[in-house]
Amino acid sequence: MLAALRKKFLVDRKRRYVHTENSMAKTTPIIEVKDFTMQFDSFKAVDDLSFEVFPGETFGLLGSNGSGKTTTLRTLLGIYQPSAGKLLVNGQKYRVDGSVKLGYLPEERGLYKKELVLDTMIYFGRLKGMTRDEARDWSLAFLERIDLADKAHTRLDKLSGGQQQKVQLGVTIMDEPDLMILDEPTKGFDPVNRRLLLDIIEERQKQGATVVFVSHDMTEVERLCDRIILLKNGKTAAYGSIADVKKAHGGKSLDDIFVEIYGGKDETDA
Repeated sequence: MLAALRKKFLVDRKRRYVHTENSMAKTTPIIEVKDFTMQFDSFKAVDDLSFEVFPGETFGLLGSNGSGKTTTLRTLLGIYQPSAGKLLVNGQKYRVDGSVKLGYLPEERGLYKKELVLDTMIYFGRLKGMTRDEARDWSLAFLERIDLADKAHTRLDKLSGGQQQKVQLGVTIMDEPDLMILDEPTKGFDPVNRRLLLDIIEERQKQGATVVFVSHDMTEVERLCDRIILLKNGKTAAYGSIADVKKAHGGKSLDDIFVEIYGGKDETDA
């Protein structure tokens, strides 16, 4: 049974990737990073970085701590201003009221921990343009699915870290965003909850969402991603489809490629 499900997933993923590859030749990137450099005083966090993400694909943004991933995401979303280059979402600088509905799950979670779970989700739903009833109904259904229905009227700070993380994922995918940026979404999860969240992400993939996926778990990357970029010291160390990156490194696994590029060494956060 498990072998059959795995085979079906691989077939579905191959179809999605072929569709994505065919679409890229004729589609404007939903994300375009071109000649991007970010300098903090004497420290260059990102150095002449360029890549594209196309509608409907899942793109892995990979690298060790300090490789420039978070700096790139924060600049893309307008939190930082680039030292040089351009970072565009749907052909223009990102704006909250722009043409692309965005769901962003940062590595540092940002919920109002003194508020009730349901009230918090409804609040974010309203910010996304949902009516109160729509946000309430959606939130209750999501909480039921992630086995937190009994916590709807509990303060967020009374939940475990993993439970808060599941609530924040719900806030991220509310109102079916066109583009989802997920920074370590399963960090610290047990295998059951990790599988549940990956299933939810895959559902959004099948519905056509574009996903930028940040993870240190290469099994998650291989399961979800069509293409990847691997950063080191703010520069591109590998870029392309998973198959192409593996081929360029003699058929090694992504884990082995990561270790080969980094030589077993970590970097300082950036």
